This record gives sequence, structure tokens and C-alpha cells, in this order.
Amino acid sequence: MKSGWLTVMLLVACCASAAAADDVTMMRVFLTDGSALVSYGEPARIGDRVIFSIPTSAAPNPPLHLMDLAAARVDWERTNRYADAARAAHYISTQAEFDYAALSIQMTQALNQLMQTGESSRRLAIAENARKMLAAWPKDHYNYRQAEVRQMLSLLDEAIADLRAATGDGRFDLSLAAFADAPPIGEPLAPAPTPKEMIEQVLVAAGVADTASERTALLEAALASLDRDAARLPSAWLESTRIATKAQVEAERLTDRAYQALTTRIIGQADRRARLADVNSLMGLVDRVRAGDRELGGQRPEMVAALITAVEARLDAARRLQLARDRWTLRAPEFRQYRAAIKGPLDLFATLEPALRQIKALAGSSPSSLMMIDRAVAEILLLARGIAPPPEFRAVQALLVSAVQMAGSAGQIRREATLGEDIARAWDASSAAAGALMLGAQARTDMQRLLRPPELR
Repeated sequence: MKSGWLTVMLLVACCASAAAADDVTMMRVFLTDGSALVSYGEPARIGDRVIFSIPTSAAPNPPLHLMDLAAARVDWERTNRYADAARAAHYISTQAEFDYAALSIQMTQALNQLMQTGESSRRLAIAENARKMLAAWPKDHYNYRQAEVRQMLSLLDEAIADLRAATGDGRFDLSLAAFADAPPIGEPLAPAPTPKEMIEQVLVAAGVADTASERTALLEAALASLDRDAARLPSAWLESTRIATKAQVEAERLTDRAYQALTTRIIGQADRRARLADVNSLMGLVDRVRAGDRELGGQRPEMVAALITAVEARLDAARRLQLARDRWTLRAPEFRQYRAAIKGPLDLFATLEPALRQIKALAGSSPSSLMMIDRAVAEILLLARGIAPPPEFRAVQALLVSAVQMAGSAGQIRREATLGEDIARAWDASSAAAGALMLGAQARTDMQRLLRPPELR
């Protein structure tokens, strides 16, 4: 039995070796039309989209383009099979030898411990634990060194059977003899793309891109690769591909300009009609967008969708504006009555403005001007209390009243400053006068706006 342990230890020692250098795993994203795109690293599926980096050159550190595709366009069964195969190959070429060396060390330590233990039951437990660890290892490590592990397992099974016989344990545990192979990986790995194949797959990516901007970016990347790798490409293929790709880029740009012109024209018309609250014309513009798209071949669905959304936003604004104008028309008689009633207080406040500007500038205030401020403020407040504003004008009338009250404070403070020859109080009066003028101007502006039919802002 001792010779069996030595055989296992020798087998473990002989199978350990150095690891290969690490590098990025080149995946493949297979499409439902049968084509495939190279993915520089793992693709990411986010909701109904798949995002991955596509190299645009066969260089060691290639420029990358971030690809965003609908997940429905991907053949996920083949893509996942290929990913499993690529992960296994990458693992075997980079990390497997390190992990196998670690397993060898663990097995050596377990066997050394077993050989140094005298108690039979304890030796059996050590052997069974070692066997359990060894049996689980291939499944978790892409079946690396499966033949060697299987050989070690068979030797361990023999040794465990001997130990059980020595301890008088005659039972046989089927789990010790079982060894389940991982399912084979059915998708063959493709070799690294040649410069020609890399450019071809960039052109394929351009053909399946969802947006014009992404398609143009990929075509331009292909043109850059054609120039960069010209020396390594077949000359006839290079020339024909360059001509065809340039023609595609120019066609995309012409299409972009046509759709941009359509967008500019429609948006200009929509803005004008929205300001007029011309709902019917705006509804017709949506049909004109679709008609224009059909004339251009329906080549920019994302631009058309954005344009229709913009027109519909203006249509909604026009409907709201028309509703506001209809309401204003219904309320106009009451507004006209209010305008006639508030005209007196507004005119009186206008007579205060020259005196308030004098106070603001600290340019001097005569006793008569201060008395005029007091009388006008009292009269305006009295008139305002007798005017019941429509709901739309309550805030504006409150603003006017605040301006009038501040004007009264400015006059009173200026009187105190004059009597006390107090320049600080004179500046306080200046601040109050400035506030009164500002509030009064705002009240007048707001009132004029509310008295006019509503407009689109």
C-alpha cells in the first residue's frame, strides 16, 4: 500500500509546470443571420441590449469601438458556447498550470500527513478528504489535466479500499468511484482574425448598427484600418473595399444632410405654428414628417422618431396655449373692468416715481415732495382696498400694494434722516425707494402681461 502512495506523489510532482502569459480573451458574438463579430473581452447583456468592444484592427493593442446591439439580433446559444470554449482556452493558457501546481502542493501535503499518521481511522479520513477534493477539481477547472487526475483518483480508490479493509470497514461508497466528466464544449474556437478579416468584420458591424452615427463611425474606422494596414492587405481587395467604403460614407453623409434639412424645416414651421396656436397645421406636420421620411427612403428612424417627438411637444404646447386663450377670451370682460378700476392707483403711483428717484439718489427731497408722497400713498391704499381683483390679478395687486407701502416708508425715513442730519438713515430711505420703484415696475409689467391674450413662452 505504501508504494501506492509513492506513485500518487510522483504523479503529482511530475505534472506541475509553468504557466503561459496572460492576455485578453477574444470572444465572438454570433448574430442570427449567421455572421459573427469579434468582442474584445466579454460582451455585456443589459436589458434588451448587448454591449461589447469590437477591435477595428489586428494590431496587438487595437483601437476599439463600443458596439451596442439589440439582444434579439444575437444567436445566444452559439455565443454562449463559444464564450465557454474561449474561457476554457484562456484559462488553460494563463492560469491552469498555477492552479494545478497549487493542487499538487495540497495533494502532497495531504499524502505526507497520511503517511505520518499511525491511526488507521484517521488515515482513512485523510485519504477520503483528499479524494473528494481531487474528484471535484476538474469540473471547476475546465477539465484541465483530467487524465492525470483520473489516474490519481484510481490509485486513491485502491488505497482507500485497502485502508477500509485494514480498519474492518467492508462497505463500498459508490461516490468514491464516480468521476463525472464535464460536458464537451461544442463551439470550435476561431483563430485570431487577419487584418483583412478584421476589416471585414468591422464592415459587417456597420451593416447591423442600429443608428446612422454608429454606422458612419464604423465605416470611418474601417477606412482608417485600410490605410493603416495597407501593406498587409491584398491590393485588389484593398482598392475595391476602399472605394466601396468611401462611397458608403459619402452616402451616409448625404442622407444625414437631407434629414437635417428636413428637421430644420419642420422645426421652424412647428415653432411658428405653435406660437399661433395653430393646432390643425401642427397635426398635419406630423404627416409631413412621415411623408418626407418615405421620400428619403426611411433611412433614419431614430432622427424621424426624435423629430416627431419634437413636433408633438409643440402640438401639446399649442393646445395648451389655445386653451389658455379661450379662457382669456371668456374672462376678458372682467379683465377690462379691472383694468379701468386699477388705472387710478397705477397713475397715482407713476406720479410718485420722480420723488422716489430723488430719495434713491440722495439728491434732496423738499417738504412738499415728502407731503405729496404721504398723500398719494394714502390715496392709493384707500383705492386699492376698494378694488376686488379677479383671481388672476390678486398677486399683482398685492405686489403693487407692497410697492406703495415701501414708497411710504421711503418718504418717512427720508424725513427722519433730514431732521436728524443722519446720512445712514438717508441711505435706508434710498434702499426703500429703490425697492418701491422695482416692485412698482414689476407690478406694472405683470399687469400688462395678464391683460394681453396669452402667448407661447
